[in-house]
Formats: sequence, structure tokens, C-alpha cells
Amino acid sequence: MLRRTKIVATLGPATDDPKVLDRMIEAGLDVVRINFSHGAPEEHLRRAEVVRNRARAYGREVGVLVDLQGPKIRIERFREGPVTLEEGARFVLDAELPVNDGTAEAVGITYKDLPGDVKRGDTLVLDDGRVLLWVEEVEGPRIICKVEVGGDLSNNKGINRQGGGLSAGPLTDKDRADMKVAAQLQADYVALSFVRNAADINEARELLRAAGGTGGIVAKIERAEAMDAIDEILEATDAIMVARGDLGVEIGDAELPGVQKRLISMARTMDRVVITATQMMESMIQSPIPTRAEVLDVANAVLDGTDAVMLSAETAVGKYPHKAVAAMDRVCRGAERQRSIRVSGHRIDQQFNRVDEAIAMAAMYTANHLGVKAIVALTESGATPLWMSRISSGIPIYAFSRSPGTRGKVTLYRGVYPVEFDVTHTDHARVNKEVIDELLRRGVVREGDLVIITKGDLAGVHGGTNAMKVVKVGQLVEPGMGSD
Repeated sequence: MLRRTKIVATLGPATDDPKVLDRMIEAGLDVVRINFSHGAPEEHLRRAEVVRNRARAYGREVGVLVDLQGPKIRIERFREGPVTLEEGARFVLDAELPVNDGTAEAVGITYKDLPGDVKRGDTLVLDDGRVLLWVEEVEGPRIICKVEVGGDLSNNKGINRQGGGLSAGPLTDKDRADMKVAAQLQADYVALSFVRNAADINEARELLRAAGGTGGIVAKIERAEAMDAIDEILEATDAIMVARGDLGVEIGDAELPGVQKRLISMARTMDRVVITATQMMESMIQSPIPTRAEVLDVANAVLDGTDAVMLSAETAVGKYPHKAVAAMDRVCRGAERQRSIRVSGHRIDQQFNRVDEAIAMAAMYTANHLGVKAIVALTESGATPLWMSRISSGIPIYAFSRSPGTRGKVTLYRGVYPVEFDVTHTDHARVNKEVIDELLRRGVVREGDLVIITKGDLAGVHGGTNAMKVVKVGQLVEPGMGSD
């Protein structure tokens, strides 16, 4: 059984050995994440090129997701190493303190506007909730706090305001420069940190297009205020990432499970891709096997309908990158065996605004009720297989496309598998036969199986899918042509 949920893995020092990368591809890697918070542009370009070369060697398509750094809202560094903050003690966040002069009494901050964003009574959360500071007063550049929850604190730990509300925009000068790098390495997706509203996404898309990039935008949902604007964010973006680290800090851990389920459901309803991320198998940074809690966490995201699950430090700096991918693959497959996630009522009571969307829905309804073994979408833009992937089903969807960008995008779509195929260079009378031949070559179907093929009358036209054909493998296939 093909795995439907996609696996995103972060590149880093632990994956730079080509043998390790090969094992990750063999284990089922679908998309790599290149974290622009670390490394130089030359390093990012090299990693993207290596990934694509190794994927081609395996006859695979592996997508590339660039994750922009976003604003750095962190403490600076301590003069003599980590400090221990005692509960009830006074501790100052000082925007004017030199970078390396932190002590157990005060530390500098990277975000110099923070004193203007907070007031007495606010709670600041450091190091993903390990340290809590209650703001007593703000004196110019100094935020004077009382330690509510103490503990060890080391260099460069993140700062969040409980409940959200920090004014920092998601795009920094570094991000604007990095957009050009993302375009240069032909990123299939660019992830935008700390999204607040649709305007943030629109600005990011304009920057990427101006740089010559064609990838989709992923809105990382990690701010409390993003939840207040989630409808407009979903309308504007191509995909969302449920970034559970900062989001959990801002809204509270108790709220996170319900919010995750809601985000996955909303994304699927609005035909958007959704990635579930952060600490999914974090124990595998050091351990060759995940914990039972991590297994259940991944499985629940799959059961909820996420398109993809993501590994971060587990593969970037972990001891067992390929084992982390293999564990993720194993858990996804186990969850997908549950019949409940192959049943769907998606848009069953709604009308469609486009012919190609209606064809996509009709194909999935037919496939789920006719015993079809595979679905093929001849596609230019990837729109038809995206709509198809919103319908829960155990039937594989193959996106046959001549466009590398489209094939890269569908690597993130649940249950969709990219295949290089140029319909414009194929005699119209032979299209269906060549499609079936390719499925036979892959061992997907055998004689007598039913296959659905969707296509358009005009080859190479975006949004032109207007026909669905049901064919039986081994019988004479009538001529067909075109793509969406």
C-alpha cells in the first residue's frame, strides 16, 4: 500500500553525507525543508541541488521547501555561560545591553522594539515555556520582570508574549534578500514565519514572483493573532504549517490539540495543503526509536487528515535521520489502514464554480464507488489533483505533468504522486495508452483493473480539465487528449 501522508524532513549537518540522504529517500522522504535560519546561500543552493540529483538517481520527485527565518525575537548571550533564574527574583530584559553581557540579573534582546510592545501585567515566555517572566514595569529600553517560573536559561532562547500581540512583521531585510535565493534554487514552497494576516502572505508572494520564483507560499501558524485572521490567511495562502512550538506558547498547551484539529479541518475544507510540525519525534534526535506518545501524536495528525508531517532537528542534527523518516513512514501507514480516513463527505452538498473542479470531484466519487485501482490527472497547474486530494480515499492519484514546478508542488499533496509526462509531445490518440503503460511499468495496475483519467480538450492549457474517462487495463483505449 502506498503511503498517502507526505513526510517533510529538515536538512542540516546530519544529512550532508550523500549516503544518509540516500537512506532517507529510500525510507520514503517526499519533501526537504531548508531552514534559512542557519547557513549561507551557497550552502542552501548546494543542498537543493544534491537533493534533486539524488532523487533523480532513484527515479523520484522530492520537493524543496524553503523556510525563511523571520524576525528573531530572542534574548542575547550570557557573559559566563548559562544562568539559573530563581522564582521570585528580579530579571531585566534590556534592549541596550551589549550582546555578550548577560548575567543572572539582566540580558540583552534581539528585538529592540519589545519594550514598546509590553506593559505591566504581561507574561513573557522564554525557551518554549521553560521560563516565565511577569512584567512589573517598563523603563525606556528596560523591561523589569519578576521570575514566575524559574530554571536554567542559556544563550539565544526565544521570547513570546503570552496571548500574542508582538508587533514584529514576518518579513525582515534578511528574508527579502533570501527570497532571491529561494527563487534561484527553484523552491517549490516558501514558508513564512509569524504570519499575522493575508497582507503578509501577499507581500511574500509578490517578493517571490519579482525574484522569478514560482513556488507556493506556506503560512506558518504560530501567532495567537493568526487564529483571529485564519479565514483570510487560508484564502490568501497555498498551504499552512501548524507550527506547534510558538503557537503552543502563545495560546497555551491546553488549547493546542483542539486548534490543530480545527486548522487541519479548515485547510482541507478550503482546498489548502496543511503540514503538521514541531517535536513530532523529537526523542529521535538521540534515540533510534520514537516514544509511544510520539507515535500517537503523528498518527492522530494523520487521522485528522493532515497532508504532511514534518521532522526538524530529528533529521537536521539528529543521530538517526533515516530511521526518523522510516519511523514516520511506518506510523503513517499504520494510521492510514483505519477505514475511517478513507470516507469523505467533502463538498458533497455544495455547488462548484469551475468545470475542472467538478470533474475532479466526479472522478473521486466515481473512484470510491466503482472499485477503481488508480486515478490519473493530466495536469498543467496541479489544481485537479489538489482538489482530488481533499477527498478521503485509499486510491492513489497520479499527477502526470510536464512542469517540474507542478510536480514539485504535488509532492506535498496527500495521496498524490508526481509523474513526468509531456502530453503536448504525445499523439492524442496514444495518450491513454501511454498513461496505462506507465502505470503497468510501475506495478500499480494489472490487466482487468479500472483506471480513471481526467484531461482537457486543449493540451498544455491551465484550468482546462473538462473530461473524465474510465478505462479497463488490457482493453482498447479510445483516443484522448489535453490537460488542465
